[in-house]
Amino acid sequence: MLLRQDRVMTAIAVMLDVGFHAGRGGEVTGGAEVAERMGAARRGIEPVFQALSRTGLLDSVRGPRGGYRLGRRPRDIKLLEIIGAVTEEPEAMPGDLTGKLQVAVVAPLWREMEDGLRERFAGLTLDDLLKRAQAAGLKRPATEPLNFAI
Repeated sequence: MLLRQDRVMTAIAVMLDVGFHAGRGGEVTGGAEVAERMGAARRGIEPVFQALSRTGLLDSVRGPRGGYRLGRRPRDIKLLEIIGAVTEEPEAMPGDLTGKLQVAVVAPLWREMEDGLRERFAGLTLDDLLKRAQAAGLKRPATEPLNFAI
């Protein structure tokens, strides 16, 4: 699992942003809003939204007030699932080197490092990242209650 760092980090950032700003409830956040907060082009991250929606990690709501919300509770979403949603198949080692040192030392080392990363990502949830945001002093947006006056 040679991770495509840019796509993986984008997927984690998208999920964190949606979880932070919309959560699992009835609120949604628009893809353009997420892209703006991330400092990314909407077109560039649209495939990530699609992949996360296809796997059920995000719910997509259509219409003028549409957008995205989490498909499950943050504590039920492992970071490894997010990574799996945006990585199709393992990539080969850079350059597909076949020298003796590569095969005997570098390739096993790389697999060992990836296994450690995979284990770490399997142990972390989106809720863990939301707690880190809170610990860093970031405040989740509060939605104002609807007031009906007649």
